[in-house]
Amino acid sequence: MTTQTLGHYIGGEFTSADGALASINPSNTADVVARFPDGGAGDVAKAVNAASEAFDGWASASPEVRSDLLEKIASAIFDRSAELGELLAREEGKTRAEGIGETLRAARIFRYFAGEALRRHGLTLDSTRPGLDVSTYREALGVVGLITPWNFPIAIPAWKAAPAMAFGNTVVLKPANVTPAVAHALTQVIHEAGVPAGVFNMVLGQGDVGRAIVDHADVAAISFTGSQSVGAQVGKNAMARQARVQMEMGGKNPLVVLADSDLDKAVAIAADGGFFQTGQRCTASSRVIVEDAIHDKFVEALAERSKSIKVGPALAEDTQVGPASSEAQFEQNLRYVGIARDEGGRVAAGGDKVELADPGFFMQPTVIADTNPDMRINNEEVFGPVVSTVRVENYDEALDVANRGDFGLSAGIVSNSAKHIRDFRKNIRAGMVMVNLPTAGVDYHVPFGGTRGSSYGPREQGFAAVEFYTQMKTVYTGD
Repeated sequence: MTTQTLGHYIGGEFTSADGALASINPSNTADVVARFPDGGAGDVAKAVNAASEAFDGWASASPEVRSDLLEKIASAIFDRSAELGELLAREEGKTRAEGIGETLRAARIFRYFAGEALRRHGLTLDSTRPGLDVSTYREALGVVGLITPWNFPIAIPAWKAAPAMAFGNTVVLKPANVTPAVAHALTQVIHEAGVPAGVFNMVLGQGDVGRAIVDHADVAAISFTGSQSVGAQVGKNAMARQARVQMEMGGKNPLVVLADSDLDKAVAIAADGGFFQTGQRCTASSRVIVEDAIHDKFVEALAERSKSIKVGPALAEDTQVGPASSEAQFEQNLRYVGIARDEGGRVAAGGDKVELADPGFFMQPTVIADTNPDMRINNEEVFGPVVSTVRVENYDEALDVANRGDFGLSAGIVSNSAKHIRDFRKNIRAGMVMVNLPTAGVDYHVPFGGTRGSSYGPREQGFAAVEFYTQMKTVYTGD
């Protein structure tokens, strides 16, 4: 396979590249997917300047112009979904089917926001004073900085960039340095669709690029998806200069399994939410809280299920779970298994590297049993195909355990009890609740986000996106 040489995209042009950094195929570390520049503050300044110059024209353009562009982008992604999905699988490590599925999701996101660009989001109100009219309007913010992760390298840039542009903002994107080729391919689609110069910009590189975007005085808002530790600094720096900020920072998502549930269904739900896409989803079911009456049978069945999952290269037809996306992530997965063992957990399945013909970051889906709620494995995000189980006496204890910790993104329950389901929906401390479903897997047209340490600021996606990407103006008109 060929190695691409990538550059930044600033002011409607792709820049030359020095190839200082490289992205590696995690299914075969001998395969260099792309070489790309290690950008810095100077590149960010050029991109922000281009975005600032383009803002007035883009914000004042007919909403039909913005809608038409997003529709063209969507159509192009649909047409190239197989090609883009295969690139995604090669660079990020998802299976081919998962890569194509994510690419189609990105296309649908752009198509959805093509419609939202035409929607009138203001209100007309009656004044309490005679002879006055009152209206509210939604206005674009200006230049928006987008900092996106590697685990959904086309869908997350899409669900940030599409609403930003739909509502009249201009964009500077900093994609993850693990997956620059996917971001570059999306940028190429946007460029070929005819985006006006400066409306969309991309700067490749490491953390210095993100810091420069967050700190730039002319960036009106920051939308960030990543870790809690990085998010804390993003929020601090953005708010210090009164920039608007939105952050998604992961989860340690509980799945409660009650004794009245169907065991086979519960195991399938836990395996889907915990292991697929290599567990690299912020909504993954990483801790499963099981009622005592079925705990041992559940652990045994989940362990057997995990052993049967085919781990292999992302592009192999029979692969069900691909590699970890990078060496750093792979080492983190194994390190947390060791931590869990040291704290008294029992590895019921997996836990080790899988050796295949090509060198890669392969790990069998892992089940760690006999854990307690205070262990690190139940409080820190691993972000790999690692599921821990906790035994509880009853529903009340299950809810208490599920509500512990600093995260609050997604939570699920598997039960046939209407009483317990109703109580769980009301009292679980999470932004998204799944009933008899995996905690991972959300629609593109509804709000996404969590509580506590998982999220900060307005929700992402769907009809909620207008809250972050616009500001409200109230207008009083007299005779």
